[in-house]
Amino acid sequence: MNSIDLEEINKMIEEIEAAAKGLIDKAQGIQAIQRNAERIMASAKMLKINVSDLIS
Repeated sequence: MNSIDLEEINKMIEEIEAAAKGLIDKAQGIQAIQRNAERIMASAKMLKINVSDLIS
């Protein structure tokens, strides 16, 4: 049986957040990129909340 590495999952979520922030910074006013990156950030935040509940 495989064990779940929550610390690794948390790190991956942080990488998703960093990538989305980078997209927002580089969007240069392209609304489609900004809005979708903001949605990614919101989804990553929900993932982070779920993982932090399991880590605690």
